[in-house]
Amino acid sequence: MGVEEHRKEAPKSVNVMIITVSDTRTEETDKSGQLIKDLLSENGSYNVVDYHIVKDEYTQIQSLIREASERPEVEAVLLNGGTGITFRDTTYEAVRDMLDKEMPGFGEIFRYLSYAEDIGPAAILSRAIAGVRGATAIFSMPGSSGAVKLAMNKLIVPELAHVMREIYKDAKK
Repeated sequence: MGVEEHRKEAPKSVNVMIITVSDTRTEETDKSGQLIKDLLSENGSYNVVDYHIVKDEYTQIQSLIREASERPEVEAVLLNGGTGITFRDTTYEAVRDMLDKEMPGFGEIFRYLSYAEDIGPAAILSRAIAGVRGATAIFSMPGSSGAVKLAMNKLIVPELAHVMREIYKDAKK
């Protein structure tokens, strides 16, 4: 069975929790979190069931991911922010350490697209990551609006329902 057949079997909608990781953003200033909401809403196949802003603290990020993966109505978690290489950037490690299965292609392709379309060799600084915890898909992307737009339009929105089809072949929450 090919990719197109898989996509036809994919769920018609996916429930998503959005997490913005930032020490400074508020709901009013969280442009990237709002952009994720808007892009999901424009597609029509995705429902935002929860939204949080959390400090860039390893344990706080993991607590929200744990909560999301235990809630049956949350099928996917989309994080933005905290993926750089500074000492304060802990999102990558927090996400990586909670995954049952990693999807290395997400980070690889995200960096390739960033390099090709936009930021050149600075793309090596990005630590985007995705994977699965239980029956929950998790995608973590940089917090800039440009990075969010790229990840959402080129990778997540077109493929998330297919990812859920693959997860649900074997497990349900």
